[in-house]
Amino acid sequence: MTGFLFQLTFWLTAPFWALMIFAPTWSWTARIVSSPLIAVPPVAIYAVLVAGHVPELLTAVSSPELGSMRELAASAWGTSAFWAHVIAWDLLVGAWMYREGRRLGVHPLLMGPLLVATILVAPLGFAVFLVVRRLCDTPDRATSVVTHE
Repeated sequence: MTGFLFQLTFWLTAPFWALMIFAPTWSWTARIVSSPLIAVPPVAIYAVLVAGHVPELLTAVSSPELGSMRELAASAWGTSAFWAHVIAWDLLVGAWMYREGRRLGVHPLLMGPLLVATILVAPLGFAVFLVVRRLCDTPDRATSVVTHE
């Protein structure tokens, strides 16, 4: 069952990634990925995986040490829970990047590879996007976003 949930985690989020990468200008894409509910599938899988292991999980994360985290990751449920956690956060980061890219007018041919990079190596994809965002944003945009002026 754990192996199945591990595999299922990404496939439940793949449609959202596909929309952002392959149909970025479709009006429904923006509506769908603007909802934080897109992260519910991997979060639900995470909840199922950790349900029977809450004491072990709380022990490991309440005072994280390399050894306890290694033990957690060495278990099938721990690795699968970690994977669901990563997939949920990566999707939320990717959705934010997508929305910011649309707001700034970043071309889909640039955003697509950035989103793929985020799927594969999220911290690096995110870091590159922050550089792109900085280059595409105007110096006074921050106040205009807040004040709508």
